[in-house]
Amino acid sequence: ESFPHLPAPKDVVVYSYNFRSLLRWSPVKVDRGVVLYTVHFKTGAFQKWDEMNCTRITQTECSFPMSLKQRRWTVVLRVRAELGQVTSNWVETDPFVAERNTTIGPPKVNSVNVSSHSLLISVTPPFASEAGDVLEYHVSYWENATSTTKKETTTSNTLFKIENLKELTPYCFSIRVELTTYSDLQLLGLQSVPECHRTTVS
Repeated sequence: ESFPHLPAPKDVVVYSYNFRSLLRWSPVKVDRGVVLYTVHFKTGAFQKWDEMNCTRITQTECSFPMSLKQRRWTVVLRVRAELGQVTSNWVETDPFVAERNTTIGPPKVNSVNVSSHSLLISVTPPFASEAGDVLEYHVSYWENATSTTKKETTTSNTLFKIENLKELTPYCFSIRVELTTYSDLQLLGLQSVPECHRTTVS
């Protein structure tokens, strides 16, 4: 049975986190049969549509291939639904540039060494940096009792100290990454979940 018209996928959006990007869409509902999806891409440099590694797939998402890992490229994607011989219209995304449109996650906190007046914090950046990247860590910290007043410090080291703390006092901190790229774009990442530690006695 052929459908006179197969609906096109809806909610077509590029989801990008720490420069890992994929295309997602809502499933097309039909009464019977299995709907398959095909994704194409083109870059700003070439106006020709190319196949991604997602031709006639059942999933409703498609990861970017390695060939599209260039952060500065402008990429447009399109997806359509297919049922037997019937195809829907293509749905195109807005132009996507990873360097502008990705979401940067918080850094990973590896360890916190507590002493009487400081916390020594070791972090790992949320993604592998490229030549020309400048990463800064914005650290907010506050005394647990008086959490209204937060202090800020900024560092480009993955091992750093929060100093001049009171002894035997709980302190909480949260970190976010700011990336300045080779082309001077600035991306501010998401805050890490606050972590709290009590300083020791000297």
